[in-house]
Amino acid sequence: MRIALLGAPGSGKGTQALMLQKRLGLIHISTGDIFRASVKSQSVLGEKAKTYMDQGELIPDPIVVELVIERLQKLDCQKGYILDGFPRTKTQAEALEDTEFGVEIVLCLDVPDEELVKRLTGRQTCLTCGHLYHMTSSAPKQAGVCDQCQGLLKIRDDDLPDVVKKRLEVYKRLTLPVVTFYREKKKLIDINGHQEIDQIFHEILQELTREQLK
Repeated sequence: MRIALLGAPGSGKGTQALMLQKRLGLIHISTGDIFRASVKSQSVLGEKAKTYMDQGELIPDPIVVELVIERLQKLDCQKGYILDGFPRTKTQAEALEDTEFGVEIVLCLDVPDEELVKRLTGRQTCLTCGHLYHMTSSAPKQAGVCDQCQGLLKIRDDDLPDVVKKRLEVYKRLTLPVVTFYREKKKLIDINGHQEIDQIFHEILQELTREQLK
């Protein structure tokens, strides 16, 4: 089974991808992980990607697509995979569909903007161990201090209110055309992402079962 997970920042894509990986035994593929691994290996593509990353610029679609396809060609992806964070643009989606690695099902997590802002701006990360907290759902025992290692907690720069709003604007501009693209191909399934994590996962499993029975 080849699955892509779409959704705005804070929609819970990563969480659901890991849960699906555990349940279905599929490989979870994150573009962030691909970029980091490619740069670490000092491959030709990795060096190209690093040039843009070091300048804080978006990696061009052709390089992103090539990096992802390179990863999908590995043996561990033969039984299927879950794409998390890709495709991010319509150009990437079209390029993927033109290969043998085109996805079969696209799950789109729908969450209202006000909830996304609330989720993202409430996050704090430990500067020492990286453990993530949320001031509403998983607050630390002591304000500003990590329960795990006693390190200091900080709001990431990209989780500041103004930055969050810009991230959501970028998502709508770049990724909503991807949603339309897959909807027209009859591959898109809308998932209510404004629920408890287990409820979202249950809905996803129901939809996947329904697709398999078609």
